[in-house]
Amino acid sequence: MDITASTVFIPGATSGIGLGLALRLQAAGSTVVVGGRRTERLAAIAAEHPGIGTVEIDTADPASIERARDEVVSRHPGLDAVVLMAGIMEAEEFKDPASLEIAERTVVTNLLGPIRLVHAFLPQLRAQGSATIMTVSSGLASVPLAATPTYNATKAGIHSLSETLRVQLETTGVRVVELAPPATRTDLMGLKDNPTALPLEDFLDEVMTILGAQPDVAEVLVERVKWQRFAEREGRYDEVFEALSSRYRG
Repeated sequence: MDITASTVFIPGATSGIGLGLALRLQAAGSTVVVGGRRTERLAAIAAEHPGIGTVEIDTADPASIERARDEVVSRHPGLDAVVLMAGIMEAEEFKDPASLEIAERTVVTNLLGPIRLVHAFLPQLRAQGSATIMTVSSGLASVPLAATPTYNATKAGIHSLSETLRVQLETTGVRVVELAPPATRTDLMGLKDNPTALPLEDFLDEVMTILGAQPDVAEVLVERVKWQRFAEREGRYDEVFEALSSRYRG
């Protein structure tokens, strides 16, 4: 992915990592369009950040995805990168039957949504000759957090999807890049004020350095996430899993 000259659509980029990445890519020279459900937030982003395009999209709604695709491609026929940022993370307690609603919503948003987005945008990306799909998994795809079982499962699914898509698309000119954030200071799960989470700007600094130095990188892994990503490979899985589980047990 050429961070200096790509045309990028990032659904789910109205705050946190998504918006931060959008602004960094724009500053590097790329044309960027962000998508989200909240029209008032999209309007604020357009006003606060001249040059950033905005499109309304609900990634849980197939019709909304198709409308957004048509709008983005109409405005930007050279679109050559899509970052599948949209996602939710909610604590759930399986002993409570009401948690099923959280689980179902999480699967639709975090797993089915990205799958639908890939299908919607793949013809456009293939037509460019060289293009990028960036998926967004998590350190929790490798070692899960007990408080968020379905979130972990969807992010493990995104990791697996990324691996297999990379093989299926290797002859099409569409590269698949997986971004795996660690716990980062955003509004997700109240991490914004968590001193143990990685500051957002530090995370973005590392991500942009990796993308700039390795435009063909398969996985974007900042140093902090390697504790989880390589835990099983390095024989530390039980130790890391217990450290994460102890937070649930209190």
